[in-house]
Amino acid sequence: MLTLTCPYCGVQAEETELAPGGEAHLKRIGPAGTAEEFEGYLFARKNIKGVHFERWRHAYGCGKWFLAARDTQTMQVFGTYRAQTPHATDDIVGNARQARPEWVPDWPQASEAVVG
Repeated sequence: MLTLTCPYCGVQAEETELAPGGEAHLKRIGPAGTAEEFEGYLFARKNIKGVHFERWRHAYGCGKWFLAARDTQTMQVFGTYRAQTPHATDDIVGNARQARPEWVPDWPQASEAVVG
């Protein structure tokens, strides 16, 4: 059974108390988007084996949406974080890299930022 901790109310909830919301960090396509962009948004998902980021709602608790990082192969949870966060926290990335050393985040890390 998948157990996630809601980052808002702090309750550890089993998946039966939560509502899944699909892949996290998707770029939403608005009315100005092309048909190809909208098709990609609707149908193109990473669907990977390994580190994955998902949206969840604490349906039988505080009712808020949050994000979770987990391994789709082992069901190991690396952490949860608030939905307004643009990317997983450094702690969560560290947990994922410890379990899966070959995994690299697909967003720029603070240590990779160019200064100057």
